[in-house]
Amino acid sequence: MSDGCDVHLRLAELARDMHGRSSASLDSVLEQTTRAALTHVPGARHAGITLITGRHEIKSVAPTDGYAALLDAIQRRHDEGPCLASAWDHQMVRTDDYTKDQRWPKFTAAALRETPVRSSVCFQLFTQNQLLGALNIHADQPHAFTEAAEEVGMVLATHAAIALGTARRDGEFRSALATRDLIGQAKGILMERYKIDATEAFQLLVRLSQETNRRLAEVAGEFVTTNLDEAAPQGVLERD
Repeated sequence: MSDGCDVHLRLAELARDMHGRSSASLDSVLEQTTRAALTHVPGARHAGITLITGRHEIKSVAPTDGYAALLDAIQRRHDEGPCLASAWDHQMVRTDDYTKDQRWPKFTAAALRETPVRSSVCFQLFTQNQLLGALNIHADQPHAFTEAAEEVGMVLATHAAIALGTARRDGEFRSALATRDLIGQAKGILMERYKIDATEAFQLLVRLSQETNRRLAEVAGEFVTTNLDEAAPQGVLERD
């Protein structure tokens, strides 16, 4: 069996797993989507999902690491970039070389300065009233993405769009998005301050939630809105 057929079979299995389980949450489906991008999209190193609400609020969802989230933050800062262009106007936006692309000068200058990312391909999830979205896949080398990568990315973006549409219909979307955004911001704070990865940051949040007997979203919100040292009891944030 060819590699192309094998990839499509694995994607079909992933789709059945994501959408076939009634217990699957919006968070788990979107996280599966971004993780699958790293596994199945040739050249992918970082992935995340950008959502834009009707109030022009830009949210980073299910990033696979801090750089994926940081690229969304840079685009929020400058109100430009490939992920936003894909979500707003285009089915797909590919940036082959950040050092040469001139479409978003403020974004690319900051991305080159603050991240190792040098190429991206972004896929519009869907366009509906009050909500726009994009699946964003990034690489640390220029010219990392081919037509094969585009094809697989399109399939993954379709599955993410279905998950988001279903969540909106089920009334899960707003609460899940707000919770995910808080947890993502808190993880980003921990990753930056303590130089740890996304998994370790999430484990610290879970540990604090358990030790203080509070919901994870409540703990994450406190990290975002208060001084980090004041938000955590002494010793909780110490590395084991």
